[in-house]
Amino acid sequence: MSSQPIDTNFMTLTRFMLEEQTRCEGATGEMTQLLNSLVTAIKAIANAVKRAGIAKLMGIAGSTNTTGDEQKKLDVLSNDLFINQLKSSYTCSILVSEENENIIEVETEKKGKYIVAFDPLDGSSNIDCLVSIGSIFGIWKKESTGPATLADVLQPGNKQVAAGYALYGSATMLVFSTGCGINGFMLDPAIGEFVLTNRLIEIKERGKIFSINEGYAQYWDAAVAEYVKNKKFPEDGKSPYNARYIGSMVADVHRTFMYGGIFLYPGNTKSPNGKLRLLYESSPMAFLMEQAGGLATTGKEDILDIVPTDIHQRCPTIMGSPDDVRDFMRLVKKHSK
Repeated sequence: MSSQPIDTNFMTLTRFMLEEQTRCEGATGEMTQLLNSLVTAIKAIANAVKRAGIAKLMGIAGSTNTTGDEQKKLDVLSNDLFINQLKSSYTCSILVSEENENIIEVETEKKGKYIVAFDPLDGSSNIDCLVSIGSIFGIWKKESTGPATLADVLQPGNKQVAAGYALYGSATMLVFSTGCGINGFMLDPAIGEFVLTNRLIEIKERGKIFSINEGYAQYWDAAVAEYVKNKKFPEDGKSPYNARYIGSMVADVHRTFMYGGIFLYPGNTKSPNGKLRLLYESSPMAFLMEQAGGLATTGKEDILDIVPTDIHQRCPTIMGSPDDVRDFMRLVKKHSK
């Protein structure tokens, strides 16, 4: 039997970025350098996730992060990897992490022009039961001419120059955008490189899946309650939507990209601003969603238009296929009269 031919002309992430760099007038290569440092951290996290049980990386690390979540051992490891790799990339001025109460200033001799906000291990409450988890990051360019300040960090999502996420599941996938559509790369363990597998991902105009934590139903406002009811018991004779909720934002939103539909983490009477953090969860994902042709809103305004007032600010988050999000917004408008 003849063996399968080996593809010798595959598109690695580095090759992809170098090609993109040649198309951008004035490109300095710093973004490629920055993404390479992120990729190194992501590869190391992917390896740690795979061997977490064997290496005893599961379980509580004995402290809580700034948002009150108990820190897992993998959280701490992932955070250290992101910080160390980004600092040593010589491309960043300030870092913002879910795990750190304050901004992280890069040493003067290593400073660059970018601001990076990240959730090093999203969905960490699912670590112990082996559910898919991920990492999320958003990248902004420093606007001030002098040393970077908090004002450089508190920029709206529409000023992001890049964003992305890594998904650690049956395979490790990296999805990111520099503002020209979004592309997906799968980690090939045989060569240790991310290889382009999903070029220019576009979300469906309408899907058949809604994703929300129905355990909070008693706290929902009227618009959310009616929307979910309509998806489960449609009055137009159409088939009901499928309910899918993993509890890891990266996994739930990635499925939404692949199959269409809507992801909802709205505010409610118990948590008016929801749970998701704007800078390093909602804003990067909203950037990617709009790059893929979808919509992202709080129910009152576009997520990308929000000017943050705090690095750990929360915001209601609804995103997905444009027709599905518009259906939701019609109910918001109806109940706000």
